[in-house]
Amino acid sequence: MAGFFLRNYGMRPCFINLSGRGQPLVDPFLSFLRESFKLLIPQHCCGGLVLCKYWESYCFEEDEYNLVVCNPATKKWAELPPNPIQLQDEDEEEVEEYLCFDPAVPSRFMVFTHTWDFTEVTIYSSDTGRWTTVESGWIDKTPIGLPVFLNGTLHLMTTEYSIVTVDTEGKVWGQIDIPGNMRDSSDYPFIGQSQGRLYAWCINDNVDVCQLLVWALEDYGGAKWALKDTVNISELFGRDRYKYVEPLAIHPDCDLIFLTDRRGKAISYDMDSKKVHVIGTHETFYGAIPYVPCFAEWPSDGH
Repeated sequence: MAGFFLRNYGMRPCFINLSGRGQPLVDPFLSFLRESFKLLIPQHCCGGLVLCKYWESYCFEEDEYNLVVCNPATKKWAELPPNPIQLQDEDEEEVEEYLCFDPAVPSRFMVFTHTWDFTEVTIYSSDTGRWTTVESGWIDKTPIGLPVFLNGTLHLMTTEYSIVTVDTEGKVWGQIDIPGNMRDSSDYPFIGQSQGRLYAWCINDNVDVCQLLVWALEDYGGAKWALKDTVNISELFGRDRYKYVEPLAIHPDCDLIFLTDRRGKAISYDMDSKKVHVIGTHETFYGAIPYVPCFAEWPSDGH
């Protein structure tokens, strides 16, 4: 894991380098795309690829955007055709876009998009180079947070305190129940994947103490969760900051979880050693997107 892309509406993408020193392993500003696109905003990272919105000019509030998928490690990219949902929707902010890519199968990627209420769903496949409109299997669901692509399935946390799932073809739709006591959390839970398993975590703020609780999904089919860790937020940030804390992500390869105090301080917490490491400070970590480089070969039709 190299760092975090931030959804920054400035002139170039903003990147938080986890090493804290030297140059990042890859080009975090996506400068190899600058000759083709005026304005780029990363939306989602998956398996080492980055899904970005782009505009032909700097007037992003007025012009329609389109989508491009790139690999910062190899500087390869592919421009997507216009999304059918976007052409029909006047309010662009009601369309959510997610990237689905498995480095073990580097020859293909998918992009899953939907309206905020899931009434319209489209899926782009790099195999065909086209969008397909599918019938939504999720009714009255509202997604929150970043999705997780694991075992060929897209996972989304919802405001209804459930995790909804769908395969890359939009044919198999499902739902995973979360641990019951997560419903008592002070904010909506977050999900992530680490070491091949689905994780869920939340901040539980009661009268006496504020805690971070982390669960791992042990039995995927039976939705059996195991409590992985519980820690007081005051032990991570100090007593004067705990009410501003929110989780960011979990490391894909180890038991390391990232949090921010909403004032710009970000830390990593090792659930095994219980050690806390300060990553750094930034104006805001809102919309931070974890990024892991991938050096796999790009599909033959990419740039």
